[in-house]
Amino acid sequence: MKLALLGTGMIVKEVLPVLREIEGISLEAIMSTPRSIETARDLAETYDIPQASSDYDDILSNSDVDTVYVGLPNHLHYDYAKKALEAGKHVICEKPFTLRLAELKDLIALAEEKGLFLLEAITNQYLENFTYIKNELDQLGEIKIVNCNYSQYSSRYDAFKRGEIAPAFDPAKGGGALRDLNIYNIHFVVGLFGQPERVEYLPNMERGVDTSGILVLDYGKFKAVCIGAKDCSADIKSTIQGNQGSMAVLGATNTMPEISLALNGQEPEVMNHNSNHHRMHAEFVAFEKMLANRNRDQAKKALAHSLSVMTVLEAAAESMTS
Repeated sequence: MKLALLGTGMIVKEVLPVLREIEGISLEAIMSTPRSIETARDLAETYDIPQASSDYDDILSNSDVDTVYVGLPNHLHYDYAKKALEAGKHVICEKPFTLRLAELKDLIALAEEKGLFLLEAITNQYLENFTYIKNELDQLGEIKIVNCNYSQYSSRYDAFKRGEIAPAFDPAKGGGALRDLNIYNIHFVVGLFGQPERVEYLPNMERGVDTSGILVLDYGKFKAVCIGAKDCSADIKSTIQGNQGSMAVLGATNTMPEISLALNGQEPEVMNHNSNHHRMHAEFVAFEKMLANRNRDQAKKALAHSLSVMTVLEAAAESMTS
């Protein structure tokens, strides 16, 4: 994988040392806005990236680049991913994939037309703890209740209250608790149980954006509740309850640091099957293997999951404008 990274924000700075460790990934280019070009040049020097540019066309015309990682603000994902696909590059896009379901469907159709890989960078689907939960769900018997809470007080919330609107709180840029934090809970639940029968989102709205909210997913025989908040905090934990026991993720659904298994009549067992690597390591190892082996079946499966998540996300987002 010969990779170009779009953006110089926190997520790109976080992933760069991870990517440098992965065999098969070559860092070829990094793009920034003109205002941040010095940051891009500094990162290029630090990580031995040959090209740093604020011109996207220059990045896309680089023959050494075969894959583009979109690490830009949410509202830019669709346009930049589409342009990369049109230029014949594979695309790995940060969550949420796009702001609207129709946009993701358009990207999928374009990728299929051009025979390109299109993947969503969503950490929890590739973590070993997630795989363990998925494989051991049957131990819990009939699932009855799923409860996920990812609530952390945002460092930008006080400024938001004063009227200073950062992208994380800007509804026009895809900000808000649903797309920033609750998206991990949605990926977690949909990754385990598929698409729900009914979706209802109950947001707390301030200045037109959901600063927190409760998402209810109705699976018929059981219900799931996903809580995401940027205006308050609580114990970050997710629990799956069945009639034969429960399993809990002790920590956020994007890192899944530990799992607790408590079968009826038994003492809880706390475990961790994740590797010692950074949370983003597993997903990029998987992406590199998919592209190197041209594993289109695995990529299509991952894309189908992302499409189900986007269907849930769109239904939830519609409740904020209705």
